[in-house]
Amino acid sequence: MMKRIYLDCFSGVSGNMLLGALLDAGVPQKLLQDTLQQLNIKGFELNIEHLQIQGFAACRVKVTTDEHHPHRHLADINSILEASSLEPAISKKAKAVFHRLAEAEAAVHGTTVETIHFHEVGAVDALVDIVGAVAGFYFLGPAEITCSPLPMPGGWVQCAHGEIPLPAPAVCKLLKDVPVYGESLQQELVTPTGAALVTELAAGFGQMPAMILQKTAYGAGTMQRADSRPNLLRIQVGEALDVMESQQVDILDTHIDDWNPELWPHTSQLLMDAGALDVCLIPIQMKKGRPGFLVRVVCSPADTLQLKNCLFTETSTIGIRCRRESRSTLMREPVTVDTPWGPLKAKKIHRPSGVEISPEYEACLLVARQHGIALQTVYAAVRDCRLNSFLTDK
Repeated sequence: MMKRIYLDCFSGVSGNMLLGALLDAGVPQKLLQDTLQQLNIKGFELNIEHLQIQGFAACRVKVTTDEHHPHRHLADINSILEASSLEPAISKKAKAVFHRLAEAEAAVHGTTVETIHFHEVGAVDALVDIVGAVAGFYFLGPAEITCSPLPMPGGWVQCAHGEIPLPAPAVCKLLKDVPVYGESLQQELVTPTGAALVTELAAGFGQMPAMILQKTAYGAGTMQRADSRPNLLRIQVGEALDVMESQQVDILDTHIDDWNPELWPHTSQLLMDAGALDVCLIPIQMKKGRPGFLVRVVCSPADTLQLKNCLFTETSTIGIRCRRESRSTLMREPVTVDTPWGPLKAKKIHRPSGVEISPEYEACLLVARQHGIALQTVYAAVRDCRLNSFLTDK
């Protein structure tokens, strides 16, 4: 079964909160300490404590550093990671997180990733948090990490350039295209390091995916929230359900009777490119006996606004109805199957009655045209392939 991890960031996310939650989820403390020793850097101390935060058993990790630790550039960070004895996969992913962080900081300061240095987050702090978190997830071995939408509070925070508004500018850059929501608290809840980690590691952001829940763990932040809520990050670990997933989707409907349907192929492609999960055009009889169309779009709530704008731009509609519904989908994964005409892309679908192969139309159509054979012949060959011919795409 496929392992899943859900990051429930109801009080935000930081590097040390992730470290604490990972330790509480079962990552051995010795593994974390051994991993950090492989960096061959000095000037920090790791303090780990198990405690209760407002009744929740949690783990808190504090990283204390020398007062005058060096401010390193991205090239210095890469050199440390390359000279370390870390697992290559851990080193590679840690580099990717740092590069993401450097891009955001460089954009904020109007400079380049080569010249930016990590004084805002502290080079040693960032190395410990990022490498430790990557190693922790590597140990747990999830096939998929999903993160909740992130809170965006107000207020101000002190940095090397003086006071800056919250959310921190680098956090705003890092969370581009990520679902967020406003928070009335005047404290920092999402740090640049935390934002860089979740945007690099998570496959998506939204509601908790369907899983058989096995473990719930908590990582505690170092600050006290100004309100009465606990400053915790929750990690939920489980196995993906074999058969079915449930999601919340938005349904966008509009009736139009003064639009040229010749534009539908172009419009439907734009809607799909903008994130629609499905689109359809349905002939209807409207008021005063006019023939018209019902345009329906199914989408993730995070894409609703963009798709509404697309409908208002590309059709003649002046009003769109929106409702939220639950949908259930069978688990599916991309595969490559062996056929008489070579490997072809397809989908493996998990039904209650067993596994089946679903052909991909475009791939089959290309083969049919190239070899002058019936499309249904290619479809039949794909469906009849044996299970041991799968080469699952990664």
